[in-house]
Amino acid sequence: MSSKTDQRRPAPVDPLLYRQTCARFATGITVVTVVDGEGRPHGMTVNSFSSVSLDPPLILVSIDLRNAILGHFLSTRNFAINILAENQQHLSRQFSVPSENRFRGVDWQSGELGVPLLDGVLAHLECAVANTFEAGDHSVLIGEVRFAAYREGRPLVYFGSSYNELAQ
Repeated sequence: MSSKTDQRRPAPVDPLLYRQTCARFATGITVVTVVDGEGRPHGMTVNSFSSVSLDPPLILVSIDLRNAILGHFLSTRNFAINILAENQQHLSRQFSVPSENRFRGVDWQSGELGVPLLDGVLAHLECAVANTFEAGDHSVLIGEVRFAAYREGRPLVYFGSSYNELAQ
């Protein structure tokens, strides 16, 4: 005799509860950057960044499907992850506000792959797009790291929906 298992899906988690719960996970802050087909730089603040694999070296970044500059990331071969230092809260804020020119007043250099690398960041990774796919309301980019560099310092940290500093 077989029993039928209840196949009903549980009620979805309340979006506000989900957001508040995820805010209990401390993250670093990055600015992901890309150049469009005309060579103009674009970037946005992202804290949904993670290392995926050491061999090959892969990273993951997710971008909201409604983000106006997502198309630049989906149509390019290369992008960069700029990991912000604790004194770069202003860059996090500047790159999180919708604007045609988030790079206004920002010092940056073109990396080995032609992607924008912000001056003074704690670290940067230049990536070739390895894969993209949609997951829920985001597009996930998997990048193979081709070039990386870092400097000593302390990261900009986000926790509880606000900027924080690591304790000494």
